[in-house]
Amino acid sequence: MNRFFRKPQSLGHPPGSLIADEAEPPKPLNLTLIQYGPEIPVKESQLKNLNNDLPFKENVPVSWLNIDGSHQIKILEELGAKLDIHPLILEDIHNTNQRPKLEDYARYLFLELNMLSWDEEQSQVEAEQISLLLGKTYLITFQESEKDVFDAVRKRIREGKSRLTNGGPDYLAYSLLDAVVDHYFIVLENIGEQIEFLEDELVKDPDPDTLHAIHDLKRELIFLRKSVWPLREVISALERGDSHLFQQSTLAYLRDVYDHVIQIIDTVETFREMASGMLDIYLSSVSNRMNEVMKVLTMIATVFIPLSFIVGLYGMNFQYMPELDWKWGYFMVWGVIIAVVVGMVIYFRRKKWF
Repeated sequence: MNRFFRKPQSLGHPPGSLIADEAEPPKPLNLTLIQYGPEIPVKESQLKNLNNDLPFKENVPVSWLNIDGSHQIKILEELGAKLDIHPLILEDIHNTNQRPKLEDYARYLFLELNMLSWDEEQSQVEAEQISLLLGKTYLITFQESEKDVFDAVRKRIREGKSRLTNGGPDYLAYSLLDAVVDHYFIVLENIGEQIEFLEDELVKDPDPDTLHAIHDLKRELIFLRKSVWPLREVISALERGDSHLFQQSTLAYLRDVYDHVIQIIDTVETFREMASGMLDIYLSSVSNRMNEVMKVLTMIATVFIPLSFIVGLYGMNFQYMPELDWKWGYFMVWGVIIAVVVGMVIYFRRKKWF
């Protein structure tokens, strides 16, 4: 499937419509609830479905509901009805090819971004959309599959001895954002190793496969840039502190995430320039190789031009040619040919033409 653009399934339908993608295979639904606070033990449970009342209790400081399977229309409709979520938000959660964005609906904050990973087998960047719905006492995260980068956050919650357990849902949202952004560095590290490998290939012996690898690398960098650049605007809007759902104490940590995003963007732009430079180096290398081949062929042709003249001259069918009856004529022609070849080779060497 095209990673750069996918036609929305709701195309031609009213805004906020949830339309199932028949081409997308159904993914399993997994509901995980983690509740914790400074004075209460951590409680983690697997939910089979959403009950009549959502399991968000006022006496629990933080409730984190993680939903794996954002394509499930039924669960989105139930959740939207219980929390009065705007239909356009549900549509953005369901259509998983969205631009990173931030929407403030006063009662809750909606945040969308891409979680990136590196596929070793395909040597390409894999992206999964992550949607966050932040309320006063809860955080709901929507994922396409069970694979994520939040294990370190879950471990800190289970241990119960970190700033995370003493913070609110806004600090949990920051922690998840930080985990996603930090994982971008791992992707950049793999791309950097691929760039170093291609640079060695360009120096040693570039071939058409090297050119294809450079084009693939440029596509991955474009895809990565598409995911990272809009995220800068999202984090910048959060760290300005316009939303009452983020406490002032959390804003300082968001500024750190913003710095990381800027560093990632700078690295992506540097890699793009290096990839463009490698393409120029490849074209120059191929051109130089072609010039060397043409140079050798030109030298050979230049050497054989006078020799062709000599043998052509004595290959004429005239009866009265003085050298034809001469006893040493044959050896004289060979001597002239050898002298011409040696003389031209010495001349070319002095001119440093080869």
